[in-house]
Amino acid sequence: MSVKHANEVPEKVVAAGVETTLQVLISAEEGPNFALRRFIMQPGGGMPLHTNTVEHEQYVLRGQAQIGIDGQDYQVKAGDVVFIPAGAPHYYQNTGNEPFEFLCIIPNQKDEITILNSANC
Repeated sequence: MSVKHANEVPEKVVAAGVETTLQVLISAEEGPNFALRRFIMQPGGGMPLHTNTVEHEQYVLRGQAQIGIDGQDYQVKAGDVVFIPAGAPHYYQNTGNEPFEFLCIIPNQKDEITILNSANC
């Protein structure tokens, strides 16, 4: 069992992103099936078009962004939920004037990330 405050978890810069940080709130060592992560993308920030070998379940906490998933663009905001299937090409672009922040749950499986195009962030 693990109880902590998110402010106690260090933020790490996402190397493939622009103005993007990540916190691993619940790691694979803490949860047997899923990891819980929080991403924060500053205004103008984002992630390039890429694929992952695991699915993503996401909940937008604040801000707004354009997310491209499998060739279709979506405008998302606080309160929206997003499902990205394993292998689907996707990207993120913060389109607002405040940080875009979301929770992302992934299964505790090996995740290989492939950058397809860095022009989308």
